[in-house]
Amino acid sequence: MTNTVGPRAVFGVVVPSTNTVVEHDYWTARVPGVAYRAGSMYIPDPAMRDDAGFEALLGQIRASIDTAVRDVLTAEPDRMVMGMSAETFWGGVEGNAAFERRLRERTGLPVTTGASACRAALRELGCRRIAVFSPYQPIADREVGRFFAEAGFDVAAITGLRCPTAMDIARVPDDRLRDVVGQLDGPDVDAVVQVGTNLSFVALADRLEQELGKPVVAINAATLWHALREHGIADRVPGAGRLLREH
Repeated sequence: MTNTVGPRAVFGVVVPSTNTVVEHDYWTARVPGVAYRAGSMYIPDPAMRDDAGFEALLGQIRASIDTAVRDVLTAEPDRMVMGMSAETFWGGVEGNAAFERRLRERTGLPVTTGASACRAALRELGCRRIAVFSPYQPIADREVGRFFAEAGFDVAAITGLRCPTAMDIARVPDDRLRDVVGQLDGPDVDAVVQVGTNLSFVALADRLEQELGKPVVAINAATLWHALREHGIADRVPGAGRLLREH
């Protein structure tokens, strides 16, 4: 339900308690009349040094998501936006559909997830062959690759940064991200896609698009774009990539 600070829309945003980037990226976009209410999924043990650690982290997310959603609903939002991405890719296209279905049934609201937003963004941009990078461990990268392949994209490569903790995701410097994109890019790649919502990449992605002459999709830009456009808000946002600026 809209209010004085969100007369056009209030989006409920569910994030891990370790995440400092999603809300920053959304507010930095400065979409007039759109407000965000975050609900936090408690992560008591942020370690994710290997596949087992990453699965344990995912278990913490699954154990706390209902509470985070409950808290967000008290603000009476108009839409739910998942400010966490790994779980939305898990299980491929059907796993994503099941996740969204459960969330819609739980909230009675339309839902934006990272996986669906990236799929919609790539289709909107006319991209088929993609390269992907994440802050994840190999077990999660396989799920991300599976989703994109099942969604009809040709995944040329996928690289995980193997961040040791959930907080370290937000500490990856621009120069490392620039190097990763440079390694993934090639003449046969239509777009480079970044997943992992605590990875600060929106502003750099905008600059890299201009340098490379092709889409570089940051997941936080994709989820915001999807939520806005699905809600009928067509504002063009500068500085956050081609998707929000032109589509």
